[in-house]
Amino acid sequence: MARLYLVLDGAHAHVLDAALRGGVDVVQLRDKELSDDQLVRAAESFRRACDANGALFVLNDRPDLVDACHADGVHVGQRDASVADARALVGDEVVIGLSIETVEQLDAIEGADYLGVGAVFTTPTKTDAVAAGLELVRAAAAAVTIPWFAIGGIGLENVADILAAGAPGVAVVRAIQDADDPEAAARELRAALGEPPPA
Repeated sequence: MARLYLVLDGAHAHVLDAALRGGVDVVQLRDKELSDDQLVRAAESFRRACDANGALFVLNDRPDLVDACHADGVHVGQRDASVADARALVGDEVVIGLSIETVEQLDAIEGADYLGVGAVFTTPTKTDAVAAGLELVRAAAAAVTIPWFAIGGIGLENVADILAAGAPGVAVVRAIQDADDPEAAARELRAALGEPPPA
């Protein structure tokens, strides 16, 4: 059911409530700079905000901290813990997401509950990511039956192209995080996805 996924670090927790009011369905806490204790503390505000707005809270790359952070899910990349290893740590009730960077990786998604597909376009958020373009989105649309989100350089200016290529949902960072009005930005993206914004 989720269509709009927001990735934030702990320093941008102040945009959470506005983004969720605007229609974000899933929030991922991604912060490589924090210690374990700091990450658990940062997760408290994410958990509260997601609970208040009926959204899912996902932790990036730390299946070992899912319980301590009271997260609904964990997202792993190609160079992080495997889906099988993450599942062994978190159990069957926790959602596991997997990053897909190439068409070839679409053949190894067993055990994942959802995918993050990209980077579709270049993005300063992940400078080491190679932009795969809409070809990867089209390949995922043709092959993937579990929920997935296109990610990487996505904003209001190109979300229509992403949808036309077959993506069921999008994940964003800067499009909401850096907006003057994060709630309005989320509402506009939600509307562009063909979903009515929250009342």
